[in-house]
Amino acid sequence: MNKIRKETFRLFCANRAALFGLLFVVVFIFIGLFGSILVPADPFEMVATPLTGPGSEMILGSDYLGRDVFVGIIHGTQATMIIATTATLVTVFIGITIGALAGYYGGLIDNVLMRVTEFFQVLPPLVFAMVIVAVFSSDILVVILAIAITTWTTEARLTRAEFLKLKEQDFVTASRAIGVRNFRIITKVILPNAMPPIIIAITLRVGITIIYEAALSFLGLTDPDIITWGKMIGQSRDYFFDAWWTVTFPGLAILLVVLCIALIGDGLNDAFNPKLRGR
Repeated sequence: MNKIRKETFRLFCANRAALFGLLFVVVFIFIGLFGSILVPADPFEMVATPLTGPGSEMILGSDYLGRDVFVGIIHGTQATMIIATTATLVTVFIGITIGALAGYYGGLIDNVLMRVTEFFQVLPPLVFAMVIVAVFSSDILVVILAIAITTWTTEARLTRAEFLKLKEQDFVTASRAIGVRNFRIITKVILPNAMPPIIIAITLRVGITIIYEAALSFLGLTDPDIITWGKMIGQSRDYFFDAWWTVTFPGLAILLVVLCIALIGDGLNDAFNPKLRGR
């Protein structure tokens, strides 16, 4: 097991693009955790002449209300990180739970859970999330739940496929033979062996969640008291041709984070690929 882990780590480190992505995401997490301490200014405070361009006075300029774009991006990092991380965890929990139960038990349980999965899969996720937020509220918790409820189907199907493949293996049969309970077989025997492709899916899910949050923020469907990158773009979209920086810099922040997360996912895909081991 240790040899496999070392080889997985070696393959990941051999992917320079993945290492760059990991470094950038670490910086993103650091800013999310400590950005509000390092830059304590209020992102909603009007501190300059509206639509002041980037320069020595303001690094990234100001928006149409005179708010500092740089401060908004720094503080928006925290909101983006919290929403993306929490929504991903809830999404993965729902998806793995449904997929594991369907794949392990099969039969009627599998049929019912897969029909539920198909129902959610045919609904447009972003539109469904918009409806949930519009009906209930734009509170951050509702936004997180809306994203999670509408995007768990991929993880469910992937987990189910892995469980269907692994539940007939000898080590699972041996666990049943010695009287190990189903819950322990699911969580301690099968799930750890099913995790490599699920980990890759989880990594990519974070980037997708950031895009969903940005879309909802762009449309004004998130908490008005929280600054986010999508909200900055949405509020300044009418001024793009006169003040490109108000939209471009928040957009670049979203692009870079999602791109770097995708690079990490690509690196993990290579690292977990058994065909590449030993090269």
